[in-house]
Amino acid sequence: MGGSKKHVVSKTSSALAIVETNSHEDKVVAIEAPIVSSYNDRIRPLLDTVDRLRNLNVMREGIQLPTIVVVGDQSSGKSSVLESLAGISLPRGQGICTRVPLVMRLQRSPNPEPEIWLEFGDQVVPTDEERITEAICAATDVIAGSGKGVSDTPLTLHVKKSGVPDLTMVDLPGITRVPVNGQPEDIYEQISGMIMKYIEPQESIILNVLSATVDFTTCESIRMSRQVDKTGVRTLAVVTKADMAPEGLLQKVTADDVSIGLGYVCVRNRIGEETYEEARMQEELLFSTHPMLSMIDGGIVGIPVLAHKLMQIQGMMISRCLPEIERKINEKMENSVLELNNLPIVMASAGEALMALMDIMGSAKESLLRILVQGDFSEYPDDQNMHCTAHNLQAQPQAVTEFLMDEIKILEECKCVGLPNFIPRSAFLAILSQHVDGISTKPVKFITEIWEYVEIVLSSVLTKYSDNFPQIQSSIKRAGRNLISNTKEQAVNRVIEIVEMEKLTDYTCNPDYMTSWTEKTGAQQSFINAVLYDENRPESFSLTGFGDVKISHLRNYHAHLLQQAFDMKMRITSYWTIVLRRIVDNLALYLQFSVKNLVNLQFQKEIVAEMVDPRGGGGIERMLAESPSMASKREKLKNSIKLLKESKDVVAAIVDQNSGYGDR
Repeated sequence: MGGSKKHVVSKTSSALAIVETNSHEDKVVAIEAPIVSSYNDRIRPLLDTVDRLRNLNVMREGIQLPTIVVVGDQSSGKSSVLESLAGISLPRGQGICTRVPLVMRLQRSPNPEPEIWLEFGDQVVPTDEERITEAICAATDVIAGSGKGVSDTPLTLHVKKSGVPDLTMVDLPGITRVPVNGQPEDIYEQISGMIMKYIEPQESIILNVLSATVDFTTCESIRMSRQVDKTGVRTLAVVTKADMAPEGLLQKVTADDVSIGLGYVCVRNRIGEETYEEARMQEELLFSTHPMLSMIDGGIVGIPVLAHKLMQIQGMMISRCLPEIERKINEKMENSVLELNNLPIVMASAGEALMALMDIMGSAKESLLRILVQGDFSEYPDDQNMHCTAHNLQAQPQAVTEFLMDEIKILEECKCVGLPNFIPRSAFLAILSQHVDGISTKPVKFITEIWEYVEIVLSSVLTKYSDNFPQIQSSIKRAGRNLISNTKEQAVNRVIEIVEMEKLTDYTCNPDYMTSWTEKTGAQQSFINAVLYDENRPESFSLTGFGDVKISHLRNYHAHLLQQAFDMKMRITSYWTIVLRRIVDNLALYLQFSVKNLVNLQFQKEIVAEMVDPRGGGGIERMLAESPSMASKREKLKNSIKLLKESKDVVAAIVDQNSGYGDR
């Protein structure tokens, strides 16, 4: 360790200072006790900045601040270390003494009389040095109950006292694996979850309190801190009870088997009725005179050294984190301002409310036109419910029958007095009716699915553009549902009419019909010859548009009946193509007309009618009254922006002059 050292205990301003001299160098290094102010010009402004941010409660905006988190296994001496740093008494006893996160905010004060108070929830409880233990226990019982359970609701202890270091530390419950009487069975899970919540943020400085009487590698607090800080770059270890297990302590703190990146400090806490001044004198004597403990480097022993290290580490961490804190504050504030600006304007008159309603309808109309008329789904790229899927009107597959047998059956049923080879119109209409019946459900199903899709789109669009007006949103959506219901009913009736009309008449002026029929009937005589007169008696015959058709079953019928049946088949085939195209065209035209009519005119009329209907509760007037949830959201955003602006000013005042300090 280079040269012999000796430690001299001196009194300075009612406090202790350890003066270290080195026999090889004429140099004196003063390490001030925690009750003596020991800041340089850089550290103090940094700590003041974070303290002001804490006072502003910026952490409720999700912005983490550098904080010293004190962890340790049960009875490791955590509370005693904090007592020594703060110069005040904390609850002691068997079992878990700390049952809630105790946030200790130590602040140096020029006043000779200390100011001590507790804060939890909305309560502020003043106390003093004599009654502080009772006050903490009482507040803990309020937060966590009078039993032995724990709570993650913090209790803040403010200590403004002459000579204390400006530090903020969080003392957490000691880790225990075995519940004692009165503790919940999951006490370990509760405490470990609470600890992880506080030590996981990269801004946290982990003060791991270890008892010299145990093997450091077996400590649960070490296991937890290494989970979130594998290399130990933000972990400082405090070794307590050095006087109880001095053997091998030097080896423990120099070997560093558990990766404590910020190093170790060995301390002796106050015992019994010792005053804090007497405790520091005994601590200095212990580490300077004990045969084993005096071999430990004087730069890592004593409460004054611990206080000095904590202030330096905290200052360094604050300097390193300030730029990121500033960035997060700016980002959070920009998002909050944007969100506030996107809230609807509070309306003061019916005229303003009417304009807002017109804006809702105008925006919804533009969106509906893009989606339903133009087929532009870019407003909802990932919502497949808003994307129209392809539909078709293919006829339902019919049972396969022998060629011409349906036509022959109908012709025989429709026999009447008339000229040979004359096709009865009733037979043609009967065949046509069968074909129409085969597809009659398809157009109705098609139009129903289309309007169900339109209903989804209309509901989504109206919801989106009325979302800022929950007081009238239900009325607007109800108007949309009523409109779709009525329109869908009209559309279904219209489609049924279109289909039924095709069964009642056999009219077309489309020249394609005659062209197709003429082409198809050209093979009639060849077909009849193959059926009745071909000596080879073929089993099938090739027809354009039908492929190879079987004909052997037709040889029992007369030629004139076969001619009528063949002619009927070709007429129906040619005409059915016209019918299908006509149904599709009529549906498409009607659908486009009805959708455009709904978007351009009907839905706005329906909404206006709903809003002015006195039975609906006076929709326009309701817009003047902002909903409680929206008013609360607006107020919350305003408070958040105010807090963040103040926080930004606090950080801006210090960040530039301290940039780069953490790297020095």
